[in-house]
Amino acid sequence: MPAPTIIPIRTASRSYDAVIGAELLATGASRVREAIPEARQVHIFVDSGLPPTVVTDLARRLDALGLRVTHSPVRAAEDGKTLQALYHMMQTIAGHNLSREDAVIALGGGITGDMAGFAAASYRRGIPWVNCPTTLLAMVDASVGGKTGVNLRAGTELQKNMVGAFWQPRLVLADVSTLGSLVERDFRAGLAECIKHAMLSEPFGDPHLMQWTKEQLGGILERDAGVLTELIARNVAIKAKVVGTDEREELAGAAGRALLNLGHTFGHAIETLPMVSPASDTTMAPLLHGEAVALGLVCASRCAELMKLVGDGLTDSVRRTLQHAGLPTLAYHLPGSGEILDRMRHDKKVSGGKLRLVLPCGEARCEMVSAPGDDVIHDAVDAIRP
Repeated sequence: MPAPTIIPIRTASRSYDAVIGAELLATGASRVREAIPEARQVHIFVDSGLPPTVVTDLARRLDALGLRVTHSPVRAAEDGKTLQALYHMMQTIAGHNLSREDAVIALGGGITGDMAGFAAASYRRGIPWVNCPTTLLAMVDASVGGKTGVNLRAGTELQKNMVGAFWQPRLVLADVSTLGSLVERDFRAGLAECIKHAMLSEPFGDPHLMQWTKEQLGGILERDAGVLTELIARNVAIKAKVVGTDEREELAGAAGRALLNLGHTFGHAIETLPMVSPASDTTMAPLLHGEAVALGLVCASRCAELMKLVGDGLTDSVRRTLQHAGLPTLAYHLPGSGEILDRMRHDKKVSGGKLRLVLPCGEARCEMVSAPGDDVIHDAVDAIRP
């Protein structure tokens, strides 16, 4: 078995490694133990959709290393990512009497990681945690950088990740073998974040990531472990450089963490709309996060064209890439563009009452643009209407 790839994450508050490779949950329990040397017990929050043997095997290996292990399920759904669910999670670990030296382990996708990390950040004002992502989306994006949180409901509107904390894990252990059990739609959704990273990769030392991703798409979709390890490692390396420079998303320049929101302001505005679907068949509603990001990339590209940040043709190129990856480029049953714009104005990146968007400004570069005109936003949203 090839040796795993290790990407160092260096931030102002903590340094740790992201370890990427095959069969890591079977062979990497010692890495977890080394990351939390003072812990006597751990609690694993596990995505309820994972096969039961995944958590029981990990628990058995950690137990053999001298850790007392407990675990409980997390319902990994946006409408379950709430303060009430977080309170229940903290009650659970309090019931097991975890000390400040003990640790939480997140085993699942991005929602599980966000919630378990926030519970770790909040319980006893912060205890260690380890992130073991089991989806492509979580491996390349949510697992790195210490963003944790839950959604907030304001009236009838679900506002994504509006409550949370920056709390870096002690270790990220990304076992690509777990991706074999993902359903195809969920797996492809993770590719949206990979394409997003490729669209902003030049300042972070990997300007040819998009070309490589296109060339390796066959192996990626076949879930070849070696190809997936390189894909995830190159994406994590980009995010590591971004968060190492701007841990708490405080910079607005070319190296700022806000650049990672490319496609997300549009995407978040439509992701939680219950009837919006990636196909005319409404049974596919609502959108998955990666599908919403893919649609947001189309909108952002069209917005950049309209604002003359790039030449014509970028939107068509982005559409083709997303389509080859099996991702949607049209959204069905969208409400009016005015409603979508209103939802975008609730985004966390609004500053001084002005909407800010990350938009492409070159083949693999992006920039932050403040206060684009409403007509530009409306036309950009129209780019994803059937």
